[in-house]
Amino acid sequence: MSFYEELSKYYGFNFNSFFDNLTDEDIKKIITKNRLSALDYLALLSPRAEFFLEEMAGRAQRLTVQHFGRVIFLYTPIYLANYCVNQCVYCSFRARNKLERKKLTLPEVEHEAEAIAATGLKHILVLTGESRRHSPVSYIRQCAEVLKKRFTSISIEIYALEEAEYADLILAGVDGMTIYQEVYNEENYARLHPAGPKSNYRFRLDAPERACRAGMRTINVGALLGLGRWRTEAFFTGLHADYLQNRYPDVEVSISPPRIRPHLGGFQPEFEVGDKNLVQYMLAYRLFMPRGGITISTRERAELRNRLVKLGATKMSAGSCTAVGGRSNSESTTQFEISDERDVAEMAKMLYAQVYQPVYKDWQMA
Repeated sequence: MSFYEELSKYYGFNFNSFFDNLTDEDIKKIITKNRLSALDYLALLSPRAEFFLEEMAGRAQRLTVQHFGRVIFLYTPIYLANYCVNQCVYCSFRARNKLERKKLTLPEVEHEAEAIAATGLKHILVLTGESRRHSPVSYIRQCAEVLKKRFTSISIEIYALEEAEYADLILAGVDGMTIYQEVYNEENYARLHPAGPKSNYRFRLDAPERACRAGMRTINVGALLGLGRWRTEAFFTGLHADYLQNRYPDVEVSISPPRIRPHLGGFQPEFEVGDKNLVQYMLAYRLFMPRGGITISTRERAELRNRLVKLGATKMSAGSCTAVGGRSNSESTTQFEISDERDVAEMAKMLYAQVYQPVYKDWQMA
């Protein structure tokens, strides 16, 4: 079975009609439920539910504290390479864009790791452009061997792999995997990914499940908000996370709700996603999946991230840099502009001020 079969059930579904038929009483009743159905979740993503965000927020905060405590897990990204063979129309790393391409050597990886480890962080997210030729699995494995000397948890956000390749990286010390479907609407996906291996919608969609079968400890999925209608994209992201959590109960499943940020190439999102929309998405997801993680990156500005601490967030990046080797080379092209430039100490200070505990380490590899 594949999540594609679950997704296909909603092809032809009239979302607008569903939203139009909802009443205030429907929303109030759903907010009080202990267990939500898929359509309950969709209802909380509706325009009607916008009038009940305060009630949703109260319930979401209680559920988050119940299942996660008053803590925020901190991590940071490390960009190993920006070579890419895809032509994703919205990405600064796309193959046809003119930028300085770079791939870190193992000594450079060690140097970046040293700088990051000095901040106290123990969880790192490894990113590359999508090019098997320039960043093969063997290279990712070598980098993981270097990084595991300093970090207790290593996640990857790279091109989609085969199950055996995920298993190989797990043996090297990788325990987490993030992959964005980018957009779940299959027609939009084809339009936005016209060429390259990433144009294979099904192969990417099934990547999280292949990672689960391989034994990955944590899985993070998401859609890049702005590429499609946010309510349906949030709905399908939540369904994907729920599908994985139900089939692989030993895996920690989370979502990210990233919004498009300015970057090289100047792509303008077709669909606007405001702060209120983002908050509604997070609250609806928390009520739908009380044990599901929510990761908020530095794409979001500092003031907003401060508020999201008490609205369901469980993990945040700190001291981020989206350039290859950017902690030692400020001239490298970034994947996107960062909105929150606070370092780890500043993030910790903010969390303590809200009576939350920053967590640098929550996992130790055997």
